[in-house]
Amino acid sequence: MGFRLILEGEDDLCIVGEASDGADAVRQARELVPDVVLMDVRMPVLDGIEATRAIAASASRAKIIILTTFDLDEYAFAGLQAGASAFLLKDVAPAELISAVRIVASGDAVVAPRVTQRLLETYVRGAGGGADPAGAGPSGVDGGGGPAGNPARPARDPLLEDLTPRETEMLGAMAEGLSNAEIAHRYFLSEATVKTHVRRILTKLHLRDRVQAVVYAYETGLVVPSNADY
Repeated sequence: MGFRLILEGEDDLCIVGEASDGADAVRQARELVPDVVLMDVRMPVLDGIEATRAIAASASRAKIIILTTFDLDEYAFAGLQAGASAFLLKDVAPAELISAVRIVASGDAVVAPRVTQRLLETYVRGAGGGADPAGAGPSGVDGGGGPAGNPARPARDPLLEDLTPRETEMLGAMAEGLSNAEIAHRYFLSEATVKTHVRRILTKLHLRDRVQAVVYAYETGLVVPSNADY
């Protein structure tokens, strides 16, 4: 496989397994304990979305990168909802693929926050118009000012009560697509302080990473989709 050849050429990366289908990917993730899983959406037996959901729901600490065809892809959206940490286009340049694996393994987000935001804006805003491809549709978020019949804003998640006012502000800023540096500038904080807040937010909300925090903010109604067109 092309991706394998690219990654095997790096001294700090080791390929521990290659799955033939989604079910095999789930089994190998459990047995081989990888740091990162590159997940194709279209696979036999169990598709990549369901395989991602199974791995994310297990005790595995593996970070999952969804491979998609388009950046505004309903499968990328479903993959993020299922627990993926990032998505990449299948025609990604070798250097970008290698960088993405390293970044995800370190615990950071590969998907640019604003790209994640654009993806969520597109699919959460249109949630009332169709079914999600893998049954992982968003928890109806009211876009505000929309036509009658739009899903109502979901009830506030009790876990949000565990956040301090500052942490709630930080979560909102993360959902806006701001980087740590931009958040630090907005609130007159050091980047180290922002990183501490982000880490505490993830811990309190039981989230795997920053990308999942953005998904959470939209799904719980903390942030509602804008009316902007993309």
